[in-house]
Amino acid sequence: MTDAAAASDLAAKALVFIAQDSDRIGRFLALTGIGPADIRERAQDPAFQGGLLDHLLTDETLLLEFADWAEIEPSIVAENRLKLPGAAPI
Repeated sequence: MTDAAAASDLAAKALVFIAQDSDRIGRFLALTGIGPADIRERAQDPAFQGGLLDHLLTDETLLLEFADWAEIEPSIVAENRLKLPGAAPI
């Protein structure tokens, strides 16, 4: 699996995690301004995927909950964020 494919896979997991809880998805929709139908259209867009990981990275509690849910180290999210478009340079 390529680096970008691994990052895309992690973003898909992040979307599932966010969508499983009404508070999490409600907050995500409110902060991003997108609608539920837009998510389906944009789910495969690498820039949108990067935004999903950014969303996790801006909220430490959410990040830690996701990492626990996904059974990964929280740093994996930041590492994978760099592999998608729109990442801030280091």
